[in-house]
Amino acid sequence: MSAILTEKPVTAPPDEPALRIVPARRTGQWTAAAAVVVLVALGLVSVATNRAFQWDVVGAYFTSTSVLRGLGLTLWLTALVMALGFALGTLLAVLRLSGNPVLRAVSWGYVWFFRSTPILVQLLFWFNIGALYPTILGIHTVNLLGPVSVAVIGLTLHEAAYAAEVVRGGILSVDRGQIEAAQSLGLGRGRRLTRIVLPQAMRAIVPPAGNMLIGTLKGTSIVSVIAVQDLLYSVQLVYHATYQVIPMLLVATLWYVLVTSVLSVGQHYVERHYARGTGGAR
Repeated sequence: MSAILTEKPVTAPPDEPALRIVPARRTGQWTAAAAVVVLVALGLVSVATNRAFQWDVVGAYFTSTSVLRGLGLTLWLTALVMALGFALGTLLAVLRLSGNPVLRAVSWGYVWFFRSTPILVQLLFWFNIGALYPTILGIHTVNLLGPVSVAVIGLTLHEAAYAAEVVRGGILSVDRGQIEAAQSLGLGRGRRLTRIVLPQAMRAIVPPAGNMLIGTLKGTSIVSVIAVQDLLYSVQLVYHATYQVIPMLLVATLWYVLVTSVLSVGQHYVERHYARGTGGAR
């Protein structure tokens, strides 16, 4: 007797319902965000409605001739100090990376000294240089170094110390293989530095250099102590005559905020330019 075997058809398991993904509730975060928004709004309303700020006076002096003249001197001083500071700082960075121990020691000593001394002390020292050297090459130092010259010298020497470290860090960030490849092509040290090393180092140099630029812009306000008529000194002259201290300080504050905001936007685009091809451009 033969048995007939029959196979039962295999049926697929019923489809299971898809899992529903429910986003996590972040009640605490949204509550904190709402509280921050309310506090900021209350602060803005308070500043806008408080008559002690004297916004009409701020508007009257914001574009006055004396304030714009002080702003122009601040911008000129910032640009000049940054240009001279980075030129000297680049030289110091190259000396620091030199194979000559004397040059390395001189560069290290410069950076150590000027980073260790407060900028106000440096400015006051240069302002009183005539007490040490009344004449240089037959020229009276009192007539040679006016307040603006002292500001340029003091700020430049100070910024160069920091610029040297920024440039040195950028140079060290360049892959050693790039330099060896340039050497194999027979490029001299100067051409290797200007054609190969510095262009690639700019990716690491630009962000801290941008911060230094903004810091220098605000730091120029310290020259008001030696009677350089920058933006801060210009508003001080006005409120010493009118006793409108708060609105004139607001004028200076708004100009600093405006200029630093423009510089920050420019820094963003410069960083994006040098980050091309690295995956870091945004």
